[in-house]
Amino acid sequence: MSDYKAWPFDEARQILKHRPLPAGHTVLFETGFGPSGLPHIGTFAEVARTTWVRRAFAQLSGMPTRLQAFSDDMDGLRKVPLNMPQPEMLAQHLGKPLCRIPDPYGCCESFSGHMNNKLREFLDTYGFEYEFLSSSQAYARGDFDEGLGILLEKAEEVRALILPTLREENQSDWSPFFPICPSCSSVNATRVTAYHPERRTVRFVCDGKGEEGLGCGAQGEVSVLGGKAKVGWKVDWALRWYTYEVDYEMYGKDLIDSARLSGRIVRLMGRQPPVGLTYELFLDEEGRKISKSVGRGLTVDTWVQYAPLESLLYYIYQNPKRARRLYWDVVPRCVDEYLESLRRYPEVAEEARPEQDVWHLFAAGSQVPQYQALVNFSVVNNLISALGSDSRELLLDYLGRYDPQVHQYLEVVQALVEKGLNYYRDFELPNKKFRVPTPEELQLLVQLRQRLAATEAQDEETLQGLPFDLAREAGIEAKEFFRLFYEVVLGQERGPRFGSFVRLVGRERALQMLDEKTAG
Repeated sequence: MSDYKAWPFDEARQILKHRPLPAGHTVLFETGFGPSGLPHIGTFAEVARTTWVRRAFAQLSGMPTRLQAFSDDMDGLRKVPLNMPQPEMLAQHLGKPLCRIPDPYGCCESFSGHMNNKLREFLDTYGFEYEFLSSSQAYARGDFDEGLGILLEKAEEVRALILPTLREENQSDWSPFFPICPSCSSVNATRVTAYHPERRTVRFVCDGKGEEGLGCGAQGEVSVLGGKAKVGWKVDWALRWYTYEVDYEMYGKDLIDSARLSGRIVRLMGRQPPVGLTYELFLDEEGRKISKSVGRGLTVDTWVQYAPLESLLYYIYQNPKRARRLYWDVVPRCVDEYLESLRRYPEVAEEARPEQDVWHLFAAGSQVPQYQALVNFSVVNNLISALGSDSRELLLDYLGRYDPQVHQYLEVVQALVEKGLNYYRDFELPNKKFRVPTPEELQLLVQLRQRLAATEAQDEETLQGLPFDLAREAGIEAKEFFRLFYEVVLGQERGPRFGSFVRLVGRERALQMLDEKTAG
């Protein structure tokens, strides 16, 4: 069992090797979420990947485990996200903790409450087992009190670790603590002027030397307990690790330096940092890091609106140490690769299945769906585009003609049809433009119709040869002929292979569509 090479098992073995795990210990896995914007795929991926490591660890060790999804909703809003409603309202709350800012969508108790609910919605949809905890909850109920006392006593030692990593102009005023101003609620405009560990308090001034502009000018002394102050990012990570004795937490490549500093701080506090995987980042189409604040990159919402959720998990599972571009064009291909993995799974010997990606996706192999139909997402999308129909029943009828096995796997196929229709309605249908052919082009289409009607061939390759032969005889590039067919008959710039198209919609429907464009 311990010889499995799938990456979640490699991570599980690192926990067994490097963490003290006494008898009766429940191994804690943690993920972090910054609710400054809607959860994107990177956020979802961290929970999914940690879950797969957790399952692999349970498989190897038999020890009890739990997963804590932690949201830092006490963080201050530094800028107005570009993809949010009510930007003017949000601008009035810059610098305040996310949990104290109204929800711009108007449905939840706060800005962070909305983002936290969206994250939980997706985690619950897939059935992840986790315990959700927010920073505001943890501070208010005293989870961090012991660690905050230690940090207050060791404030200068923490400063000595952090200051060399800061720009010189930011060093003098930096503090591990960020008081929340009792007057204006800003957490980003305050700065600490004195520490009083004996009283568990700090003195502060709200003079707005942060990047959000001027503070309100208030000053005074506040407790560091009870949510009246928070600690900064790197210190916060160490505080969580210390408080909850986290055994495993992964993080993105952009946080390597933060993780190292947090590890030094938690050691200073008297405990060891968790084991963790450093994963590569998801990039947008242009190779830039996906961003919540500017809405760059696919959201989980977008993926599951237009493709099955399981395909997203399949994409996330693949080699977390390799950077991957994430934009719409990768989605249909990923769905088809996921379906192919389902088809192969029953052929894998029982003892080798933990090496398979879908074993990890579906509760350690216990819920892997069966799927042996030939229909994939590309076939479904091509059919929807070709027929131009909103009827699920009609689409399923055509798919059944294409592959009679479809009716044995209706749950999977119906999900493909539903997602394909969503994409067709939102993106393809509004952009369909049927081009009027020139007289010469019309004759080519008439000849294609005649040859299709005359052939007895049923296989895709022979059918695919018909437009190739016509293009060669007419002295034009085959790709120009196909573009002509797509733009005139289908109302789009691209489409399926001609042979696949005829096999999918049937010869009679293909002839009918050509008749509609060549009649008269």
